[in-house]
Amino acid sequence: MSPREGIRVVTTSTPGESAPFTQSRDFWVIIGWAAVLGVLGGLFGLLFMWVIDVGNNWYRYSDPGWMGGHWWWVAVTGAAGIVVGLLHMLTHLPDKTPGIIAELADESVDEHQVVGTVLVSAASLIGGASLGPEKALGSFGGGVGQWLARRAGLSQEDVQVTTLSGFGGAYGGVFSSTIVVVLMILEVARPGGPKFTKVLISSIVSSSISFGIYFAVAGAAFLGAYDVPAYDFKTWQLLAGVGLGLVAAAVVTLMGLIIAGAARLFDQIKAPSLVKSTIGGITFGIIGVVLPLTMFTGTSQLGVVLKDGSTLGLGLVLALVIAKAITFGVSLGSGFVGGPIFPSLFVGGAAGVAVHLAVPDLPLGLTFTCMLAAVVGGMVSAPFAMVLFAAFTTQVGALNTAPVLIAVVTSYLTVEAVKYLLASRKQAAATTKGAPPAG
Repeated sequence: MSPREGIRVVTTSTPGESAPFTQSRDFWVIIGWAAVLGVLGGLFGLLFMWVIDVGNNWYRYSDPGWMGGHWWWVAVTGAAGIVVGLLHMLTHLPDKTPGIIAELADESVDEHQVVGTVLVSAASLIGGASLGPEKALGSFGGGVGQWLARRAGLSQEDVQVTTLSGFGGAYGGVFSSTIVVVLMILEVARPGGPKFTKVLISSIVSSSISFGIYFAVAGAAFLGAYDVPAYDFKTWQLLAGVGLGLVAAAVVTLMGLIIAGAARLFDQIKAPSLVKSTIGGITFGIIGVVLPLTMFTGTSQLGVVLKDGSTLGLGLVLALVIAKAITFGVSLGSGFVGGPIFPSLFVGGAAGVAVHLAVPDLPLGLTFTCMLAAVVGGMVSAPFAMVLFAAFTTQVGALNTAPVLIAVVTSYLTVEAVKYLLASRKQAAATTKGAPPAG
């Protein structure tokens, strides 16, 4: 057999076999669009966050403790509610929009809502709502990715892959970590089969390019953002991780009840959406006057709680945890638009400070990092991404991430167990109600 014939035997597929998808034109089209989405996501992230940073310069408190805000804030937050209500009407954005976690799980974004989402979210964040920027960023990135893929005539699966890589491009810069963004997308969307590899590679490409652009202009936003006191790893901290995970699950459950209660309360208000958003703005404005650290996303405010927690005291820190959950629920329920991750980070981190103040023998670095990750991990069902995020933001070291992982998994499993029990009871009640009477 000649060398040429040998080569021919190796490269020729047998009947019924298909070439690997990486050798198809559609795969490289996906990668090309991922690169484009990385550029667009990085640039849009810079622009959006700059607008928010400039817009919220009105926020200046006299004291981080009780009554440290200013009463004129209520006029600003009420006006923000009016603007939010008007933008809802002008852009035809519904009062209730899918959350960013739902969009990731569905691998789909309503393209008609992208402009309205971005505008309303910007007004919400500038106005002091307790929400994060990830809703606007993700809807933009995912929406643009979906639109481009459909115009390119890609298959439904590849449209979904490109949509997810759009999310990667939107988040790569803001979250300052490609690996955290990719892992979060994979955990929430849960693509299977060859689609998993497509999402993995394309989201790595888009988030890496986005991060490179963002870092070159603005630097890292979250890496090492929270300077926790150093502490040595001890084996007993693994068991402490279980306890902290259970506390985090209780916090997540409390947040869920508050969010659901706020939603029902605003649903019962028989008034136009403009009135509801105005009431919501005035409400979280008043809470902000009483507890100024509950305002906005909570990113910089959490740094204050971490640094000055012992001065603020256990009672005030606990009040901040509950009040932040309330302002989060009020913001969502009244029509303001934003994401759940950033306010949940504040609630989790502040709860970690509270645990340390209540049990001083537990190192602050341990309680803060575990609760920071475990509350968000339970809220957004992305436990492993949140472990890495907490480790990167606090720089606690490799060994000290073991209790964090245990805390996050404990919180996640406990929250999922509660959901399962509630769903089972609801199903059993519905079955009993629908059953014919005996006899």
